[in-house]
Amino acid sequence: MLELTDITKCYLTGDMGKPLEVLKVEKMTVSADERIALIGPSGSGKSTLLNIIAGIIRPTTGSIKLHGQEMTMLRERQWDRARTELIGYVYQNFYLLPGFSALENVLMAMKFAGTLWGKEREDRAKYLLSRVGLKSRIHHRPHQLSNGEQQRVAIARALANQPSLVLADEPTANLDHKHADLIIELLAELCAELGAAWILSTHDHRLIHYTDRTIQLVEGRYEERIVEDTLHVTR
Repeated sequence: MLELTDITKCYLTGDMGKPLEVLKVEKMTVSADERIALIGPSGSGKSTLLNIIAGIIRPTTGSIKLHGQEMTMLRERQWDRARTELIGYVYQNFYLLPGFSALENVLMAMKFAGTLWGKEREDRAKYLLSRVGLKSRIHHRPHQLSNGEQQRVAIARALANQPSLVLADEPTANLDHKHADLIIELLAELCAELGAAWILSTHDHRLIHYTDRTIQLVEGRYEERIVEDTLHVTR
């Protein structure tokens, strides 16, 4: 479903414009419905890799194929459309629109993608917010919600357009262990319902047991291993 080949990301430094390579992935594949944990210390390139997969930043070299389509050849507007339709992104800092309610935040994602219309669009938004436990708080704005509740809105928004791939960048970083587990269990359950693959970036090694594979970034370099004693979430 997703295939990365010879991906690098370089930035020019002040040392006579010498390129600094911050990410190198020779080969990475993700199958449909697969659950992957992306681990590594701060600065190892986790967010960079997720942002490259999402098309938020462009790789310096390499190929990204999503459902067989070469994404690096797309123009910005085409990438934006593909990201909206195929990829759901759950951010560490939520990035909810502060002047809008939980319901409106989810509706905006569908409006931007042109997904559903009228009552069908609103019904789906309400269904997702109900599934994440916010049925009674759909008209609350972000500042009226706890961190955990805001992250639940962010998950509902990410799944609004029924993506085939969900990227979650440190989604539990602002939560205690109890709420972190609840969020990951919820994300796993909802992705399973959609049949969506997901990549979870995390510092919390406890959470890798919700996944099938672990990818570790060490100074921007890719390493992979199978997770032992994986906790298989009901699908």
